[in-house]
Amino acid sequence: MFSSLGNPRQAAAQLMNFGLILSTAFMMWKGLSVITDSPSPIVVVLSGSMEPAFQRGDLLLLWNRNLMADTSVGEIVVYNVKGKDIPIVHRVVRKFGEGPHAKLLTKGDNNVADDTELYARGQDYLDRTDIIGSVVGYLPFVGYVTIMLSEHPWMKTAMLGIMGLVVVLQRE
Repeated sequence: MFSSLGNPRQAAAQLMNFGLILSTAFMMWKGLSVITDSPSPIVVVLSGSMEPAFQRGDLLLLWNRNLMADTSVGEIVVYNVKGKDIPIVHRVVRKFGEGPHAKLLTKGDNNVADDTELYARGQDYLDRTDIIGSVVGYLPFVGYVTIMLSEHPWMKTAMLGIMGLVVVLQRE
């Protein structure tokens, strides 16, 4: 089982395969980012604020290339709040103005009030530049893996260790 570790050429090949897998995944992510014009083309729903439309753990596919139409009322968008790192998935409930200078007000379907409390200090509405993308599709509950890995850091370490062992110990 550990005999492959004794051969430096085979160990180097396995290490290069592991690097190739990582770089391929990174390039696919960046390619998807360019195609969708979104810094984060796939996001996971982290709370129940959009129930019943989306459940916690749903994986959302985003699109940010609104070439022909503006963001409209009723559209579900993902946005970043200035100074915070967590994307928020909510529905546009009001729109003031047209074009790239339109102001948007959002609200979670399962929330009582709109999102003005979530916005940055001094910000009453979202600008179009705050939006990461509009939701165009979803995969139910697929994102629970991400939630489990972020809530239990030891699982992330164990998973990376197992993946590393599989790469090192695989036979070709």
